[in-house]
Amino acid sequence: MKGLYFQKSSTNEEITFVFQERENLPVTEDNYVKLQVKACALSQINTKLLAEMKMEKEFFPVGREIAGIVLDVGNKVSFFQPDDEVVVHKPEKVTWTEAAGTIRDGVRAYTALHYLSHLSSGKSVLIMDGASALGMIAIQLAHHRGAKVISTAGSLEDKQCLERLRPSLARVIDVSNGKAHVAESCLEETGGLGVDIVLDAGVRLYSKDDEPAVKLQLLPHKHDIITLLGVGGHWVTTEENLQLDPPDSHCLFLKGATVAFLNDEVWNLSNVQQGKYLCILKDVMEKLSSGVFRPQLDEPIPLYEAKVSMEVVQKNQGRKKQVVQF
Repeated sequence: MKGLYFQKSSTNEEITFVFQERENLPVTEDNYVKLQVKACALSQINTKLLAEMKMEKEFFPVGREIAGIVLDVGNKVSFFQPDDEVVVHKPEKVTWTEAAGTIRDGVRAYTALHYLSHLSSGKSVLIMDGASALGMIAIQLAHHRGAKVISTAGSLEDKQCLERLRPSLARVIDVSNGKAHVAESCLEETGGLGVDIVLDAGVRLYSKDDEPAVKLQLLPHKHDIITLLGVGGHWVTTEENLQLDPPDSHCLFLKGATVAFLNDEVWNLSNVQQGKYLCILKDVMEKLSSGVFRPQLDEPIPLYEAKVSMEVVQKNQGRKKQVVQF
């Protein structure tokens, strides 16, 4: 059995990806399910999070977003049976590639919009970096619920992609040249009221002199987000080190606004609330089957190309979701 693993150097800086052969499959324990993997999506490895959760190993397997056929189940497993096609139970209309490529971003988008910000019809939503894999699913889910959607684009290609979407976005804000004012555009689009929900893709926390050039160009400052957020609004942030000073908190307090954090690995940290996330994943697959949304997928690749593709993914250089097909 051949698999792709990542290995961290002793300096904890360099990450390398290697193929390894494992001759013997582990015995299926009582609460475990053994799968024949048909498709596996690739995502960045968050080494800092693994270290904080004490999950570091010399070799860590790449790819946990999988879809496949059940080969065997443990004695205490009743929900699955051998020969089942699964993500949870995979809908017949959903391909292996679509199923694996939707797990992470589908659950994250669903969590952000339904659980953390209580999306409903008529709400206005700002989704940052809408042409990303997460942003594209979030836009489609928001439209499905009857929301008015605004998005940002970090390049001309992204802008054109977003402008082709149907139903159309209320506004696409091109931030690629660093001249667009996100807060002003959102306030103008909402008649000065501000947006009800913001799903960011990171924010700038400091002054221009203390931020990397790329971050300066593409991301709004935290003060811009607070400014464009409406009364009673919900800010869902992916910025794990968000710092709010007392004046920032006071402004949010006056607006009755809330801030929630969306962990990149929220779909995979569900041991405590496993049933909740299984329900989310089931609903995501049903929406995928019924055509509510389509994931932003690259062409599937064979396993022997996974090492090179994973190096690209780890550097965050790809826009579409990369899936390995077996």
